[in-house]
Amino acid sequence: MRKGLLVLLASMALVIVGCSKSDDADEKVTGGFIRIGVLTDLSGLYSDIGGQGSIVAAELAVEDLGGEVAGFPIEVISVDHQNKADIAAQKVREWIDRNGVDMVTDALNSAVALATAKVVAEKKKIMMNTGAASTRLTNEDCTAYTIHHTYDTFSLANGTGTAVVKQGGDTWFFLTSDYAFGHSLETDTAGIVRKSGGEVLGAVRHPLSASDFSSFLLQAQNSKAKIIGLANAGGDTINAIKAANEFGITREQNLAGLLVFITDIHSLGLPVTQGMYVTSGWYWNLNDETRAWSKRFFDRMGKMPTMINAGVYSSIMMYANAVEATETDDADVIMGWLRDNPQSDMFGKNMTLRKDGRLLHDMYLMQVKKPEESQAEWDYYHVRETIPAAEAFQPPDESRCPLVTGTSQ
Repeated sequence: MRKGLLVLLASMALVIVGCSKSDDADEKVTGGFIRIGVLTDLSGLYSDIGGQGSIVAAELAVEDLGGEVAGFPIEVISVDHQNKADIAAQKVREWIDRNGVDMVTDALNSAVALATAKVVAEKKKIMMNTGAASTRLTNEDCTAYTIHHTYDTFSLANGTGTAVVKQGGDTWFFLTSDYAFGHSLETDTAGIVRKSGGEVLGAVRHPLSASDFSSFLLQAQNSKAKIIGLANAGGDTINAIKAANEFGITREQNLAGLLVFITDIHSLGLPVTQGMYVTSGWYWNLNDETRAWSKRFFDRMGKMPTMINAGVYSSIMMYANAVEATETDDADVIMGWLRDNPQSDMFGKNMTLRKDGRLLHDMYLMQVKKPEESQAEWDYYHVRETIPAAEAFQPPDESRCPLVTGTSQ
């Protein structure tokens, strides 16, 4: 009887210890799991550059992590934000409150990302934005919980704008998408053009997902500018380029696609896009590592990944590295660790995180190949220049981020 009692007491003690450890683990990682939310465009004009491809990239990251981080299961959920900031903010709030989402990635569309940044800052969760470009995210709308991962309007302007002016394209007219992203891209590129000795002759703004570009292109044509700067993206860029070629505008003026993705080149074809300069944060054919990962992606999607897709993968790997090292999902701890520890993966090497949330990595100036130069389908770019991380992005002394300047928001 006494022996049985001792065994019972010992078993109870083990249960109590086990529960205590479990409780401690749950305190370190809320709910005992890591959950990532892919906030993307699944049905609109940006679905080809993010969309299902971003979800697949996230799934590849979870597979490469073995389905867990620091002993905790990691999973991905996703939603179509429909390119509407209010829908995105509402969904992210629900994700955090009801689904225990720790980190939001992609955030494709600048209005969506700006709205999401406010929610994650309020909830003390993290957004690792890979899809939105506006530099407002690291300037006046920066937060302590936002990371701007893949590219931004300054880096795009810095690469393409500088290169085009050097090639003699010294007068510009902008065709601009009329929301935060387009405004930022036009402003940043205009600044680079003027700094490089060029002149801006004017601009016209079109609605997001415009159905007809004829009147906008007519204004650009009448400006007589050498360069028509396309401060838009996705379907809008594709449709603007098609219309400019159909109207014969490209016989007298050149187009500068300020945010062009490899899927856009694939859709338009090399005969239409050859010679165009493109600035990108990543390219599938950069090296053996990017090619190997892209083959896995291609096997599932039937197309090569965009830099946004690659950024989603990288953002999850970075977040997982931080959780593994700190054994917590506490956002303040995670952000502190990421600022102190440079990251390397198939997206970039020795990437560092600034106080304003800008992730620093190399950018690349590409030029679209002529049809006869392409060795295979999706072999579309010459890498003309590697822009070092320290030169690619807005200098810190130009920052308008309150976290940097010390001013109140």
